[in-house]
Amino acid sequence: MEKDRTIAEPWRIKVVEPIKVTTKEYRKEAIKEAGYNTFLLKSKDVFIDLLTDSGTSAMSDNQWAGMMLGDEAYSGSKNFYNLEKAVQEIYGYKYVLPTHQGRGAEHIISQITIKQGDFVPGNMYFTTTREHQERAGGIFVDVIIDEAYDTHSEHPFKGNIDLKKLQSLIDRVGAERIPYVSFEMNVNMAGGQPFSMENAKKVSELCHKYEINIFFDATRCVENAYVRGEVFLSCFF
Repeated sequence: MEKDRTIAEPWRIKVVEPIKVTTKEYRKEAIKEAGYNTFLLKSKDVFIDLLTDSGTSAMSDNQWAGMMLGDEAYSGSKNFYNLEKAVQEIYGYKYVLPTHQGRGAEHIISQITIKQGDFVPGNMYFTTTREHQERAGGIFVDVIIDEAYDTHSEHPFKGNIDLKKLQSLIDRVGAERIPYVSFEMNVNMAGGQPFSMENAKKVSELCHKYEINIFFDATRCVENAYVRGEVFLSCFF
């Protein structure tokens, strides 16, 4: 029973941001005026914002302090070198190119790697990712497993890539027409479904065989690891 006890949260809330409390009628009128397009809603008219998971979490006191101590130099900032060192130590990459967010990164990747008429397979898609791929002249191909579309399926890793679908695409268009495989962790369009490490390894083996790059959208890599761990533990307890 000890593990079920509720204890106080191990942090203090130092800043409170007030939000506007609205009525159902007010919100219905607001979304109607926005043409039922959530991107055209004004944030002041939204009580609970579920549009994105980007930048919605609170910051710790150390993070706020870090911003105050930050080096805002236009060039040669010490903050960049700190970031570069951390990425090199953790990921082993020699070169690091920071972007303002993932959308900027996928635009750069698409413009550099995709040629007109190329095919870009992925485990479902994220809206802006596909937009940047197609704007660069690419053709998106969904190679996620069929279970991802079955809301009644209890498959633990609905974010997995279907190896047969990927192989079929390679056979049909040729590896030289596939600049990379877009592999998203906790697939957003599938409700946050994860992929397994076993699937990732098999996809990697297949891509290495044909010398095709794999680009990970690792926005939710921690969540993917957490869900994978939960599934793994459930097999033993």
